[in-house]
Amino acid sequence: MSNGYPEAPDKAVYKNAVVLTLFVVILTTILFYWMFYVPFNWTKHMNDVSYSEVLKSENLSSGAHKRDAINRLRKARKIGSKELPPPFPNGWYGILESSNLKPGGVKYVSCLGEHFVVYRTETNEVFILDAYCPHLGANLGIGGRVVGDSIECPFHQWRFGGTDGKCKHIPYSTSVPQGSKVRKWTSQEFNDFIFVWYHADTTEKPWDLVASVNKMNNDFVFHGRNEFYVNCHIQEIPENGADLAHFGAIHNESIFAGSLTPKTSMLSRFGYHLWAASWSSSKGPDKHIAEVTLSHKLEIFKNLYCFQMDVSGKQIGPSYVNLALYSPTLGHFRILQTITPVEPLMQKVVHRFYGPRWMGPLMKIFIFGESVMFERDMNMWNHKVYRKNPLLVKEDMSLKQFRLWFAQFYENSKSYPEVTNVGW
Repeated sequence: MSNGYPEAPDKAVYKNAVVLTLFVVILTTILFYWMFYVPFNWTKHMNDVSYSEVLKSENLSSGAHKRDAINRLRKARKIGSKELPPPFPNGWYGILESSNLKPGGVKYVSCLGEHFVVYRTETNEVFILDAYCPHLGANLGIGGRVVGDSIECPFHQWRFGGTDGKCKHIPYSTSVPQGSKVRKWTSQEFNDFIFVWYHADTTEKPWDLVASVNKMNNDFVFHGRNEFYVNCHIQEIPENGADLAHFGAIHNESIFAGSLTPKTSMLSRFGYHLWAASWSSSKGPDKHIAEVTLSHKLEIFKNLYCFQMDVSGKQIGPSYVNLALYSPTLGHFRILQTITPVEPLMQKVVHRFYGPRWMGPLMKIFIFGESVMFERDMNMWNHKVYRKNPLLVKEDMSLKQFRLWFAQFYENSKSYPEVTNVGW
């Protein structure tokens, strides 16, 4: 109780100490929660990676002029359309992350030269249909409503069943026109992705995606993701795993040296990454699977290594990679990669990271490092031309083997000129 006299010094000090302690406790709790329970998200578009030097020379840093300049650079780049493989290979594609589709949710997804409506019923079933209503062409994925296992058109409320795509109900008509339906796509949900089966031959049966992947550890949790948009042909991204020589060329310098000019950065020697790699493909029923194995060491001083890691990357078809990682120090963790052709030469690449809960702070550092390394590859992909018959040396044999293996996914596929009408 105040008596008009100043507070005793010891009481003021005590009060300040309590306030400071409370502040530190709250801040520590928030930091702890973020490190262990909040997933880390790293998203980069093309204008954020590999075009900055060119834009700097034109004194463009933001806004519409920047986007226009990047689009101009994309069009000006030599494409070599006659050499390009078909842009949409056959296989399973992860077109939507499960967390982006809640029960009763509807999404419109445009990729692979197709237009999909993806929706989840209240009983958690996922269906994928063609997006445009056969009545008057409304987009079922924009304003469509889930009713039971059907999707209802926002324009005239025609309903189409998820199991077969057939029209089930027209509210203002006593009959449903014979043959009124939209295409139903084969799909499955697995490892936090919604996949669609895409094949040039619509009668071709899909391979078993689940059987091709090692089961996720029960104690693994989701730690974060990154997302990139890359200006290249889809084949060039997984081909990187068979390009064994490129690891030493662009991935040796420290992750703290950044992604654009790591060799000239002052931080380039703040840790040195050493790689050993091999690539192989499967035969017989599992011919759609290939595997890259990597051995990584982080050298901080000459012959002094502070971190080692072994990576087994299983490439399943043209677009899905399951990376199992092991470190004697940290144990096991996992990265799942999907590549989705948004356009013939525009790939959306997502990596999702999983591991034990206690690895939260370390996984955030790892997501940062993997993202920087991927951006270094983007600097190449965004500006290179595809060589159908590259000049190779004997040490590039794995590249030749990769292309022979990957060619199986182009059976009956439309060529780049057919898809884009180039020269037509």
